[in-house]
Amino acid sequence: MAGKKKTKAKGRGYPRAGLGPVRRWIPSWRFFLGTFLTLVAVGIGGLVGLWATTDIPEADDFALAQATKVYYSDGTTELGSFSELNRSSVALADISVDLQHAVIASEDSSFYENSGVDLRGIARALWNNVQGKPTQGGSTLTQQYVERYYTGTTTSLFGKLKEAILALKIDSEQSKETILENYLNTIYFGRGTYGIEAAAKAYFGVSAKELTLSQSATLAGIIPAPSAWDPAVSPERAEQRFERVISRMVDEGWISQAQADAASFPQVLPPSQDNAFAGTDGYLLAAVHSELLDNGFTEEDLATRGYRIVSTIDPAKQKAAVDAVANLPKDKPENYYVGLLSVDPRNGEIYAMYGGKDYLERQRNSALQDRAQAGSTFKTFGVVAAMDAGISPHERYDSPATYRIANPGGEDLVFTNVDGRSYYNVPLTQLTGKSLNTGFIALNEEIGPAKTRDMAVRLGLPQDTPGLDAGVGNVLGSASPRAVDMATAFTAIANHGEKTTPHIVREVYQGENRVYTGKTTSERVISEETARLSTYVLKNTLEPGGTAEDAALPDREAAGKTGTSTGPKSAWFAAFIPQMVTVVNMYAVGEDGSEAVLEPFGGVYQVAGGNFPAQVWHDYMVSATADMAVESFPSAEQLVNKRAPRNIPAPEPTQEPTEETPSEEPSVTEEPKKDEPATDKPEVEPSPSQEPTSDPSMGTTPAPGGDSPGGERANGGR
Repeated sequence: MAGKKKTKAKGRGYPRAGLGPVRRWIPSWRFFLGTFLTLVAVGIGGLVGLWATTDIPEADDFALAQATKVYYSDGTTELGSFSELNRSSVALADISVDLQHAVIASEDSSFYENSGVDLRGIARALWNNVQGKPTQGGSTLTQQYVERYYTGTTTSLFGKLKEAILALKIDSEQSKETILENYLNTIYFGRGTYGIEAAAKAYFGVSAKELTLSQSATLAGIIPAPSAWDPAVSPERAEQRFERVISRMVDEGWISQAQADAASFPQVLPPSQDNAFAGTDGYLLAAVHSELLDNGFTEEDLATRGYRIVSTIDPAKQKAAVDAVANLPKDKPENYYVGLLSVDPRNGEIYAMYGGKDYLERQRNSALQDRAQAGSTFKTFGVVAAMDAGISPHERYDSPATYRIANPGGEDLVFTNVDGRSYYNVPLTQLTGKSLNTGFIALNEEIGPAKTRDMAVRLGLPQDTPGLDAGVGNVLGSASPRAVDMATAFTAIANHGEKTTPHIVREVYQGENRVYTGKTTSERVISEETARLSTYVLKNTLEPGGTAEDAALPDREAAGKTGTSTGPKSAWFAAFIPQMVTVVNMYAVGEDGSEAVLEPFGGVYQVAGGNFPAQVWHDYMVSATADMAVESFPSAEQLVNKRAPRNIPAPEPTQEPTEETPSEEPSVTEEPKKDEPATDKPEVEPSPSQEPTSDPSMGTTPAPGGDSPGGERANGGR
């Protein structure tokens, strides 16, 4: 037994005999040396193997393999691409010598002396990666050539080793002239151009051979960030880079100081539009592009990395959106614009979007960028704030033809119903369905206009929305949001109180690796009870007698709100079913870029939220929901029954009240006065406390407004 133990110990070599109690357990120097030599041998063997298995690709394979494509939500139907790969290869002899020298001076002054690798650059990149800092690529031209068009941006040790080996291999097997020629023919210069020949034509309208010193220095300067430093995008930064290149060319002896002094920053051509962005799909591609830039991607990444982008856009629903807008009367004026945004409130994915007719003609997205006065669509926030405050959906309000509020600091505030009529003892459900202005002013006074404003912000409107204030008239919609802001707000109501973020990118892949996923999480902003009761109230808009009754869907519940601003200068319809929120806006832009009045067309007396926007919404929804399950809103009856409406004071004896039946139409008790026309009268007379706010995106001046049966239904159709 003892012999076996001794043999076993001798086989291990530990503890070592004749040493102290600690040292006898420490490995000998022979062990360390042997381990080190073994690791060196394994490393050398690995490098040799990696060298032997790494092939040099053909130069033409680099750029052509990197097209970024965008797909519809099915992941297979192509929506478009970000670049048409504008590229032409030319011999080094056909490239301006000034351009060659400018690039070498700017990007790799030791190009003709180094072996293709900058070990310090590799070490710096790895160290930055360990520290979590932005990764820096190799600094030599050969390494840039390899990294951008073969290995891609890499942060792993193996990736950096492969990049270095390929750079060394290229440098050992190709002449410096060949490397420089390949580099200049494949590098991305922005504007969708690969290679110096395409870049020279895109920026200056000349061939690469004709580039002057100033033009060459400009192009060389923007190589690290061509899209961001394009002189048409950032002239100050581009000129700084130009001066840097000229200075380095002097330092490296490529030009004299006299030549440098004579060089001046050149004029560049304006960027041409990529035909891939033509038509309505151009707005989708631009939105995908913008969303990814906002989430950490760069212009160059999207142009050169060969991503496969899966959007959230459903091809059938997108066609339905385009068709719905096309169905508007043909006499719609050219300066009228329509935006449509349809979102899944459960995850924020955009089903469909109509941003305009042709992106190449107008690079403003009507759904994501342009603003329009919300009008009575803003009453939605008054409804939600009221439900949040515990008010009953059947609480009754008077809505007189004229409602005056004393203003100690100036003129009294005067509000009117659009049709100039008075309505009394009206339940909130019908107040909303009929969109009665003065009744909503009374409601806003009760809950507090600041709470209405705050509710709009809670639900999704940015705090800096033009015209968004805490004046008592804010509930009539003097604020000018974007369609995407209203869609965001309505997701919270439709999604049981949880707001989601509308987004157009579902996933991004590079090869088989998923590198990005769109945000589908939700945030609770109101209680489920508030959301359910708000939906109960907003359903009245699409029910018989509501301002959008003609937009009602067959066999489906829907809830929403129309909106028409003073003028009218805008018209809205925002409504939802359980699985879909869709917002439609219409507005006009004058020749000077300011708001213009929506003059009647298509046989209507006045453009209003209840006619054309509701028509577009209805036509789209009928088609877009054809393959969707029919779902109902959660029942709100028990919640409604728990909130008994309070009694309100009886109306003046000289006026006849309506009966107390909630479902009954509110009666008309006062005819319009002769000096108060039923239409085209501002709902609010401006006062110091409600100063109009300019819209920076359109150069517009929002003004309060609203709609009612007279403004919505009586003026022609939906």
